[in-house]
Amino acid sequence: MDIIVFTALFLPVIISGLSIFAFKTSDHILKLILSFSGAYLLSISFTDIIPEIYSNENKELVGFFILLGFFTQLILDFLTKGVEHGHQHSHIVHEHKSFPTYFSVIIGVCIHSFLEGMPLANNFSNSGLQHTLLIGIVIHNIPISIVLMGLLLQTNKNSIKSIILLTVFAFSAPLGTFLCNYFGSSFITNVATFNAIIMAMVVGIFLHISTIILFESDEKHGYNFIKLASIIIGVLAAVSVKILF
Repeated sequence: MDIIVFTALFLPVIISGLSIFAFKTSDHILKLILSFSGAYLLSISFTDIIPEIYSNENKELVGFFILLGFFTQLILDFLTKGVEHGHQHSHIVHEHKSFPTYFSVIIGVCIHSFLEGMPLANNFSNSGLQHTLLIGIVIHNIPISIVLMGLLLQTNKNSIKSIILLTVFAFSAPLGTFLCNYFGSSFITNVATFNAIIMAMVVGIFLHISTIILFESDEKHGYNFIKLASIIIGVLAAVSVKILF
């Protein structure tokens, strides 16, 4: 696995999570980052990833695995309580302080991150798409890391344990990339179809995540100008990155 990919997946998670010890990121800022990342992920899904995977000769499988990815993320939501959407559920802290509860959140976000990291393996042919995807995942992981670290600290009150669990989460995406590269290179005969299946599942995950982020209304059941601007900037960023790579 490319050291640049590993660093980009691992380091921002650690820095974002540990930033909670230095300063508090407001809910408003987190929502804006989420809106930007949701718009970015939705844009690259429609403009880059879906056209790429439908060019595969076994494109009849694509729709099925997009649905599988979508409903996989729906199931993961039961474990994560929406942490990957930026949800900070206070009832998790106040009503469920047992270890298995926040452990299930860790399991859920790690599986989510592992699956997102798989398409970044070296055996994928479209390097431009990999760069676009990597940027989206990095941006998406920033608010997740902040919310997750806050939840861990509030739940178990143990900084060392929280940092260890954050590190486990940080390793999840690079592990997905590494294993996908290993199995794709060593055991898979039809790499193109394997890649299309992986990408289709990730598209399904992105569609679930991004639509919830973008279309989830606030307490006043509406969009404000700043959130709308962050969404537009996210779309423009995705288009710009596509042109660059």
